[in-house]
Amino acid sequence: MAARRSSLLTTTFGVLALLAVIAGCSGSNLTAANTTLTSTAGVPVGSSASGSASTTTTTTTPPVASVSATPALGTTGISPVEPLTVTVAKGTIDDLTVTNSDGKLVLGSISPDRTTWTVGEVLGFGKTYTVAGTATGTDGRQIPITGTYTTAGEDAQVRNTINPADGAVVGVAAPISVSFGVEPADRALVQKSISITTVPVVEGAWGWVQHDDGRWALDYRTKDYWPAGTQVHVEAKLYGLKLGPNAYGQADITSDFTIGRNQVVIADVNSHELVVQQNGATVASYPASYGRGEDTGDPNLITRSGTHVVNELNETKLMSNPRYGYSDVPEKWAVRISNNGEFIHANPASSGAQGNSNVTHGCVNLSLEDADAYFHSAIWGDPVEVSGTSVQLGPEDGEIYIWALPWDKWLTYSAL
Repeated sequence: MAARRSSLLTTTFGVLALLAVIAGCSGSNLTAANTTLTSTAGVPVGSSASGSASTTTTTTTPPVASVSATPALGTTGISPVEPLTVTVAKGTIDDLTVTNSDGKLVLGSISPDRTTWTVGEVLGFGKTYTVAGTATGTDGRQIPITGTYTTAGEDAQVRNTINPADGAVVGVAAPISVSFGVEPADRALVQKSISITTVPVVEGAWGWVQHDDGRWALDYRTKDYWPAGTQVHVEAKLYGLKLGPNAYGQADITSDFTIGRNQVVIADVNSHELVVQQNGATVASYPASYGRGEDTGDPNLITRSGTHVVNELNETKLMSNPRYGYSDVPEKWAVRISNNGEFIHANPASSGAQGNSNVTHGCVNLSLEDADAYFHSAIWGDPVEVSGTSVQLGPEDGEIYIWALPWDKWLTYSAL
């Protein structure tokens, strides 16, 4: 009997202890950060149903800081003058470096609020640059900044030129040409990258012209002739400037040159004279013969009216015009005044007509002595004002026709 009571009491205390444990478990707090209880047997969490099963899934909250870049990290084929920026949202930059393939640091700066890094120098063609650094978010957690940029290849470089060149002394009608290796897709963008400074200040304008070699150029002419002695500085910031698909300016280019003495040639076809003036005063007058086309009815043989520009000087020039039966004829003291074949040159064969009639194929013929004298007075860019014929100088006569355009018409050639 005593043994049975002892066994019963032991059982009773065991049950009570178990119930106490169960009660203690049921009353505890199981919630914790980043912890979720999920039933996998279709039984709600906390159910006492027999046979239920559950798992615990831990979810990590991501750092609040994020990194963006313009252009995006990993971009290839960018211009070496692309304005690169790396920005951190909901945080600040701890440190950031950009290095080239040789490990050389690229200059850059971090904004005062340490949220943005901006490149501080131009890059090179055909290079890969590595971005590395860290940032800390407002939650105190640190994140990496990593990526690369790759610039356009060396084969994307386009050579461009300025004429007149450095140190040149040119005539008062000299145009300026910034010529491009490819036709610029965005002419306005390119034109904004080119500037001119003159002493004294001179009114002029830029216009787009396709030259005889097929190249497109941004040409500049003044409203009136350049003042003698003008100092001219032209600057074209073309390095890395996008000119077209996979085509970028190879280099920034400049030119500094001077306008020489004022010399203007007056060529009245019907006077049969060629008059040379300097500063408005006549310094020479030569008997001349011009194109015979007005008399023969052949417009191809008419010397064009309009302001021509001296653009080539040759002591001897081989001249050809198979249509009229001659090729490689050497002519002395040849001064080209347009790209349609018009020259001022010596021609003893027409000496009997010089001063009294027009017998040439369109050129201006002088005697050997007079052509020599004129040749040695001329410089590139001098104006030659031809008048008295029925055909005007125009685009079909070659690239240097812009002085034949009225000023208002020339202004329409600008892209701005």
